[in-house]
Amino acid sequence: MSTASLADLLAQADADGHDHSATEKATGLLHVHNHATGSIVWFPTWRKFRETTDWSEAVAGITAELDAASAPADQAGAAIVAADLESLLDQAARSGNANVFVQENLTRHLTRTWAVGDAVAKATNKDLFTSGPTPAVFAGYPYEVYAQDGGVFATALWNDLIDARRNRALAEEAARKALKPVSRKAMKNAARKAARR
Repeated sequence: MSTASLADLLAQADADGHDHSATEKATGLLHVHNHATGSIVWFPTWRKFRETTDWSEAVAGITAELDAASAPADQAGAAIVAADLESLLDQAARSGNANVFVQENLTRHLTRTWAVGDAVAKATNKDLFTSGPTPAVFAGYPYEVYAQDGGVFATALWNDLIDARRNRALAEEAARKALKPVSRKAMKNAARKAARR
């Protein structure tokens, strides 16, 4: 079933140039294109990821994490994806360049999340997801992991990673304004108002 490594497919997509439609057909990859910056991130569909040599290794790694957990596989898998997402968003918020961060981390997070779903399915003796309702491991997850072959997941996560840095900057600005020193005159006025009450 394994055809090529994910790195080989991504390198082929990067080398193919500007005909993104032809590249998607030739490689089975999808892409997110930020027209404002010109950056492109290629990623596999969840189906294509299962065909790569990386898939079995990723699933085996997650299976080891599930085996080490004390919770049932569905719960342990849900905890893994939740912790991974929280960590990813925190790192995105702290990154110096959101676009570079997305390019370096989006595909890795997508494939790890799909590997968790597949490892949980194997651990619970269920068939791998192909269609139908989203598996229970993703019940509380904020993204549609399998919609449009993963394209919905990638686009929504891309936006949230870009927004994470901006949201952190806004929160820091609000905190700075809240800590602004109060003038003596304002303090005296506040004391007078409090004394009148």
